[in-house]
Amino acid sequence: MSNNWSGSRTPRGLSETTTALVDAALRREISKRAENGPLAGLSCIADGADALFARAILDHAGTLHVIVPAHKYRDGLPEEHHPTYDALIAKAAEIIRLDYVESDSAAHMDASLCMLADADELLAVWDGQPARGYAGTADVVDAARAQGVPITVVWPTGATRD
Repeated sequence: MSNNWSGSRTPRGLSETTTALVDAALRREISKRAENGPLAGLSCIADGADALFARAILDHAGTLHVIVPAHKYRDGLPEEHHPTYDALIAKAAEIIRLDYVESDSAAHMDASLCMLADADELLAVWDGQPARGYAGTADVVDAARAQGVPITVVWPTGATRD
């Protein structure tokens, strides 16, 4: 749960306005949970909501556990995100590296399943739309439902997606 955004690029199809709305909403949700004791957040720290979540966890004195889906995962992220990714992974309390070489949808879905296996709850930044490809947010939400993991959907009023 996540992020410290750097640079002028907005995350994964989110406008500046939506990024700010999502960041604020995530921080509210995380702040509520932090009242009950220390937090541990699980994230792949991809650009976008993953990184926003990770940064918010760290800003609330939580511990960050990073799941790296594949050996070439960082290479597949936008170059502008590399400094943020590097800064966040350097602050991780634990790094779990899956055995995939290529950073593809199968690796991403397995990383999500790995996260769900250890999660008490899923905070899903999701507009409620079907996944645009295998391993999208809708697929992760469906997997969480199937596993009985409680889900809180974060999609603030006024947020839009490209």
